[in-house]
Amino acid sequence: MTLATDIEQTVVVGIRFRPAGRIYYFDPQEQTFSTGQYVIVETVRGVEAGRVVIASKKIVQSELSDPLKPVLRLANEDELRMMLSYKSKEKDALVRCAERIKQHKLPMKLVESEYTFDGSRLTFYFTADERVDFRGLVRDLAATFRTRIELRQIGARDQAKLQGGIGPCGKTLCCSSWISDFGIVSIKMAKEQGLPLNPSKISGLCGRLMCCLSYENDNYIQAKQQMPQIGTMLSTPSGSGKVVSGNVPRNSVEVMLESGVTIQVPVDSSDETSQRGCASCGSGGSWGSGGCGSCSVKKGGGGCGSGSGGCATCGSGNGGVKTNGGCSSCGIKKTV
Repeated sequence: MTLATDIEQTVVVGIRFRPAGRIYYFDPQEQTFSTGQYVIVETVRGVEAGRVVIASKKIVQSELSDPLKPVLRLANEDELRMMLSYKSKEKDALVRCAERIKQHKLPMKLVESEYTFDGSRLTFYFTADERVDFRGLVRDLAATFRTRIELRQIGARDQAKLQGGIGPCGKTLCCSSWISDFGIVSIKMAKEQGLPLNPSKISGLCGRLMCCLSYENDNYIQAKQQMPQIGTMLSTPSGSGKVVSGNVPRNSVEVMLESGVTIQVPVDSSDETSQRGCASCGSGGSWGSGGCGSCSVKKGGGGCGSGSGGCATCGSGNGGVKTNGGCSSCGIKKTV
């Protein structure tokens, strides 16, 4: 079994080409690299320079979706200086490209330009509402910059990731600071968390649903499973009522009493009935129905169903039952 596991594993190194960009695995070819180093690698788009963010490690081959491309070598000082030199020319290239777009009267909006480390390719990222025929623009740009030109259309989220910015929370956008891959975000998550379904409240700078809606969604689902469901009848110290809503952050539910008054009832995580089951029969019956489904003990406002014969929980006789306070032996209140 150990031998088979070793055969299925392969050594990889994780490389990122842009800040907060996706991490790609490459074959180090028996070389050792440290995080932070820049290396020259072979990609489907040609030879590029990337930064090592995951040192050499072993992973199961089944985790790889494509064959590994090799790491050619560690970037030398001349290549690093050349990379910085072309990096400084990207803003000027963006301005000149915008002028050409205006001349060609194309319905597209430039977002960013990017040189490869050796200047062999210049990529322009843009957004557009529809498909754009930019063949004439490409020829014009190739003659202007005298290098290979690539125009790539991106979506609204990718635009926010490239440009960056400050979110409604006052912090740098998650997509431009640490998110490498966009996950699935749905309006159902906003409903699950009780958020207002106002686009201005739940949308990010990109105009799409905020990525942070998915951060606590699983916690909300788990917490709601441990809380009384809406419509459940509860017995509270103020009387019986129906659950009309839940508040996960405050760990409480809103209960409408028979009198029409609405009160907040905390869901005590240490409560015997909600966490450990019924103190009387130990069945773990849900208190969502107002009490234990196995015996007569109620949560909060109920208690010992002993009557005058003694406590059904601890077995004490008449001496163990108080008229108003409940059983003096186990502390469970007498059912009224």
